[in-house]
Amino acid sequence: MKQIKTLLIAAILILGASQTSNAQAKTAHVNVSEIMSKLPAMLDAQKQLEKLSATYDADYKKMAEEFQTKLKKYDTESATVTEAINAERQKEVQDMQKRIQDFGQNAQKELQQKQEDITKPIYEKVRASIQKVGKAKGFQYVLDGATLLLADGPDLTADVKKDLGF
Repeated sequence: MKQIKTLLIAAILILGASQTSNAQAKTAHVNVSEIMSKLPAMLDAQKQLEKLSATYDADYKKMAEEFQTKLKKYDTESATVTEAINAERQKEVQDMQKRIQDFGQNAQKELQQKQEDITKPIYEKVRASIQKVGKAKGFQYVLDGATLLLADGPDLTADVKKDLGF
């Protein structure tokens, strides 16, 4: 009876150890940041966003230059015009300043929205590829390698890049 208990305990320990090693073998990692930074579609998206950002910057600078020019003009002419004209010009300057601020805020929001619209399908494509490669290789868990402190398991980054075609 004592031998049966010992054998049973030994069998449980052996099964437990094999389950632990199986769980470790079914975990891999992938560096999503590396994939995203080198993915041709993402590079194209970044170029589009940089172009849009440059357009917004140019428009903003133009508005700011017009504001500065008008401000200088009104400042030099303020002594020679009536108080009513100065008050009207001050309101005009305040309105211009508000439009410039609104433009900057709207441009930033639109740029963020455009970035989300462009990159979301790319992220989904990478995610699907990671899932496909992970399942094909028999892994239950695939972790993002950029956040790991220790990554002794298999790295699927190269396989995912190959699946994505680069």
